[in-house]
Parts: sequence; C-alpha cells; structure tokens
Amino acid sequence: MKIRTATRSDAAIIADFNIGLAWETEALKLDPDVVRRGVAALFKDPGKGIYFVAEIDREIAGQLMITYEWSDWRDGNIWWIQSVYVKEEFRGRGVFRALFEHVEKLAEAAPEVCALRLYMDKHNDQARRAYGKLGMIEGSYVVFEKGLRGRIGD
Repeated sequence: MKIRTATRSDAAIIADFNIGLAWETEALKLDPDVVRRGVAALFKDPGKGIYFVAEIDREIAGQLMITYEWSDWRDGNIWWIQSVYVKEEFRGRGVFRALFEHVEKLAEAAPEVCALRLYMDKHNDQARRAYGKLGMIEGSYVVFEKGLRGRIGD
C-alpha cells in the first residue's frame, strides 16, 4: 500500500468517493457538479486543505482530507480529518489506519499542529470503534450546523 498526497488528476475519483460517502453514511444525495467544484477548489487553493490517497496495486483504495482550524486557546492548528472513504472491496485491509498514521506522523512533525480531530455520524458505531483503536477519544463537543444556499443535500 502506498500513501501519497493527492493530485488534480485524482479529483474525479475523490469526488466520486465523496458522493458515495455521503450516501452510505447519511443517505444524502449530493449534487455531483457541486462536489466536483468543491474538490477542484481545494486543489486550486491549498489553504483550504489537502487530500491524501491510499493506493493498492496502483488503484486508489481510499482517501482522507485535512482541513485547518486555528485555535487561539492552544496557539496552534487543529487538523480536521474529513472525507474519509475506503472503497468497499478494500475495507478491512488497514487502508484507513495507513492513511491516519501517515497524517499523524506529518502532524507530529509539524510544531504548529496541536491536535487531530474528526466528526462522524453519531450512529456510525463501526467508525467509532475504528477511531478508538487509533487512540482517538470521543470529545465533549456537539456539532451544530445551519445549511446555507441549499448546499447540504437535497
């Protein structure tokens, strides 16, 4: 398995994975054009975040995205793990673990990074177990959201 930084040539598969992720985890049907634009926007502006992909036999098996949040309380950046997806035929083979450990090593080597965080659907017990096995703990925060301009799924 090879973990690498995604490139623009990976944008189509990343968009497809994001659409699959929304459907599998939330039964949310996303507009493919909006998702493609969103993925392309990140590649145009690295300040928005970065994608990493896992390859097995030259096929993209999984992905995750990091976005950044400045914490004035900690005087450091929190890296948010988002858009985690592993293609069905590669699940249970350590793809997410490899992606997570890659990002964790990068974060540990970057003195400005003070934490890794992610959010998940509260009913996703499989993800909860996987994150716990990687040493992550469930925080005390609850996420609130208000969708604007019809961009949350229809």
